[in-house]
Amino acid sequence: MIRLAHPTNHLMRIATTLYTLVIAIWLGSQIAIGYIAAPILFSRLADHTLAGELAGAMFSVMAWLSLVCGAYLLLYGVTVQRARAFRSGVFWLVLGMLGITVISHFGIQPVMAQLKQDALPLPVMASNLRDRFAMWHGVSGGLYLLQTILGLALVIVQNRGVKT
Repeated sequence: MIRLAHPTNHLMRIATTLYTLVIAIWLGSQIAIGYIAAPILFSRLADHTLAGELAGAMFSVMAWLSLVCGAYLLLYGVTVQRARAFRSGVFWLVLGMLGITVISHFGIQPVMAQLKQDALPLPVMASNLRDRFAMWHGVSGGLYLLQTILGLALVIVQNRGVKT
């Protein structure tokens, strides 16, 4: 007699596989955009204003991807572990990464965009707002690095954080 697995078991396997893939996609895309694509734009394009605009567009997409990935990971953790999720290192790493995304995308990026707007008709780096923009850019870069480090830690601890 052939035994069929309960549909819930299949759904759980799919959700667990997706959990692992989401972590890989989140960290992989963050590394690809922040440490490969953006630096290449600035090294290959003579127009650094254009390079900045393109990099900014990619970081915006990355922010929305981060929100989706983080939301799935939190939902998965709470669904599987229930109250224990809040004691999980995975939960706090994901929440930290999400917090950085929110601060960067909805806090710092609008400030930088306003500085660019205020500098017109000059590029912001050719204006008297250069130092303020550079400071915010540095803060943003530091947070991105911290988020990447948290993502690396997430990859390392993921199997300890959530078990089916």
